[in-house]
Amino acid sequence: MEKETKMEMATFAGGCFWCTEAVFLELKGVEAVVSGYIGGKTINPTYKEICQGDTGHAEAIQITFNPEVILFGELLELFFATHDPTTLNRQGNDVGTQYRSEIFYHNQEQREISEDFIRFLTQEDVFGKPIVTQLSPVSTFFEAEDYHQNYYNQNKSQGYCSFVITPKIDKVRTYFKDKLKKE
Repeated sequence: MEKETKMEMATFAGGCFWCTEAVFLELKGVEAVVSGYIGGKTINPTYKEICQGDTGHAEAIQITFNPEVILFGELLELFFATHDPTTLNRQGNDVGTQYRSEIFYHNQEQREISEDFIRFLTQEDVFGKPIVTQLSPVSTFFEAEDYHQNYYNQNKSQGYCSFVITPKIDKVRTYFKDKLKKE
């Protein structure tokens, strides 16, 4: 009888969830990516409420992954490679607390790996500026509206997708080829 692999979860906020979702959907070992909201005070927030910036929630993704195929540390590597962790409450032209950089850890191991990774990036001065990514225990994750799910793959020709998300996907396909799902 085969041993059943226990899937794990990772939750990241790295700006617009359309961008982060698209990046992580490309990876071997990633079973699912859900866009949503986390870290705020509003119960069952809507996109419209989030965009006003007063709910406290971040746009985020929740990743279901197979740790026998891809490790949490590898997910962190892509998280930091595909957004700017040095800008507070902003990613590019997207401004507000909903676009903050934050790792919502699911257990003590994820917390320690995240702390060690941020410490390494800081010591190596990878970004040339202080990393402002927050670390918080995971809280209630509210799934975003259906039209936000798999947004990039359904709207590639839309302007935001073409100019903001496609370059991130190209970067992942160039620098992380060994981690990609087979086409």
